[in-house]
Parts: sequence; structure tokens; C-alpha cells
Amino acid sequence: MAVLTALRVAGQEKKLTTPEEDRHLKNVKQLTFGGENAEAYFSADNKWLIFQHAGEGVPCDRIYMMPASGGKPRQVSDGRGKTTCSYFFPKGDRVLFSSTEGAGPECPPRPDRSRGYVWPVYGSYEIYTARRNGKRLKKLTDSPGYDAEATITRDGKHIVFTSMRDGDLDIYTMDANGKNVKRLTQELGYDGGPFWSADGKKIVYRAQHPANALYAQQYRNLLKQGLIKPGNLEIWVMKADGSGKHQVTHNRASNFAPFWHPDGKRIIFASNMAKPDSMEFDLYMVKEDGSGLERVTNHRAFDGFPMFSSDGKKLVWSSNRNQAKPHETNIFVADWKE
Repeated sequence: MAVLTALRVAGQEKKLTTPEEDRHLKNVKQLTFGGENAEAYFSADNKWLIFQHAGEGVPCDRIYMMPASGGKPRQVSDGRGKTTCSYFFPKGDRVLFSSTEGAGPECPPRPDRSRGYVWPVYGSYEIYTARRNGKRLKKLTDSPGYDAEATITRDGKHIVFTSMRDGDLDIYTMDANGKNVKRLTQELGYDGGPFWSADGKKIVYRAQHPANALYAQQYRNLLKQGLIKPGNLEIWVMKADGSGKHQVTHNRASNFAPFWHPDGKRIIFASNMAKPDSMEFDLYMVKEDGSGLERVTNHRAFDGFPMFSSDGKKLVWSSNRNQAKPHETNIFVADWKE
């Protein structure tokens, strides 16, 4: 199968970090080679990674899993439609992801980039759970519009996700079985990419709220076409019930993919703040109150989708570094040094 050849096991000694990155990243290892690999997340026991891949023989994203130390990936999703935003249930016996397969087995159309850099918001995305082998697929959402970006609490009881069910892109929670849906954000604009803190008491997310009536209308017009144009995305935090919302970053750059450090006080995220309006993203750490900003990666390439292992000893992320071909994105893992 082409994808398994493209995702061969790492076996090289090439240095993968810049000198500045050695402060926090040690024993960096490249886990995939070829295609577009992103959103790799640890299982609760830190032994496995689940991620999405597209590439040769795989026309749109499918879900795979592999040992966190590297190894042969195996496909989890059934190959129908486009899939995204995968995550392990805490016990590791089931997984969570979104798929467009309810609208048909084909890949949905790519966005029209004549409008600039836009993200598609496929209305056919619904949230599913399945066994680790992809069997016993169960649909958790069934609403008009986008349902994706789902993650689950460490106790396995609650899911947070992004939905367009009420006409805007907002954050919701529901029980692990899909019941008791509750809306947490109300502001016009995109609120998404939510992750729970380890204790399940807080949620970190990214948000882009139009600054004036003109931007608000542009946002609504694009959304009607199933598109958003990411620009000034900032990092926010709220309590699990939606109260206590506060903005963490204020740099007017594109900040996304926030994830909590296990200490519950710091957040790692991706940003192009060093070169706004560019695609050169790096990883940064910041305290929840916005202080103590520190740069983690410093490479002339995209770095994004970071996640700490539950013990804080490992960091996994996606990067364009060490590409064999243009536009490749691969998964890297490193020991974390304080």
C-alpha cells in the first residue's frame, strides 16, 4: 500500500533542530516521511499516536495510528470521505474523529484559492467514534453544518467540539455518548480548536472575532460558502461551563493549535507572530495570563499542532522541516527539557 511506503520508519542521524531549539527539544526523531501528516496526538498512556495523512494513493485525509516511538502506521478510518481531528478516548479502546463520509465516499472539493488563503468548513463533517481498528463506527452528531475539532476529557465523560449548528462557528460540549449538547461561545466569528486542561476544568481555544461591521459582513459571506479566511486568530481560555472567558494572546497574528502543558498553567501554540501574514509558523509557550512568552521552535519552515505527553516528558508536532519534496508535512517527536 503506497501510504505505508511513504510513512516508513525513521532511521537517520541528521540533525533536525536549530541551535536555538536545543534549549527545549532533545533527541528529536522524525516519524513520517512523505505526504501531508498533521494533528498527531498521544494516547493517554503515551504509547501511541493518532494522526491524519494524505499523500500518494490517499487523495484526502485519512486517520492512522502508530507507536509513539515510531513504527509502521496502520489505517483506522475506512477510506470513505475526508477525515480530520482524531483523538484517543482515555482508555485507549476507542477513537474520536470527524468525517464527511455521510455525504458520500468521495473526497469533498478543495476550496477555491482564488479568494486567497481560505479554510473549507465542510457542512458534511460529523463526529464519529470507532474501535482502534476502525470497526463499530458510531455517529455522535447529526446536525446541519460543520461538526469537528473534537477532544475528550481525561475521565472520558465530556467532549468539546466546534459546530456550525446554530449558524456560526462556536464551541460546544456534549457527553461522551453525544447527549446533553451545550453551547459555550456566543460571539460572532470563529471559535474553535478546543482542548481540555488535564483536570477538565478549563478549555483553551483559538478565536477570530470580526473587529468591525465590514469584517463581520465579509466573514458571514464567506461562511455561507463554507469558507473562512484565517487572519487575526488569538488564543483564549474559558472554564468548562463557558464562563470566565479571557484572551491570552494580543499580537494580532495568526495563533492556533493551542494545547495545555500538564501543569495546567502554560499553553503551547503555533503562531506566525515573528513574520505576520506569512506561512512561517513556530511554536511558542505562554502562561495562561499572557505573560512569560517564550519561543520554542526557530526553523524556516512551518511548525504546528503541538501536544505534550501526559507526563510532560515528550512533545509531538508537525513540521515542514527536512522535506524531501515541497509542501510535505511530517510528524516529529522530542524529549522536552525545561
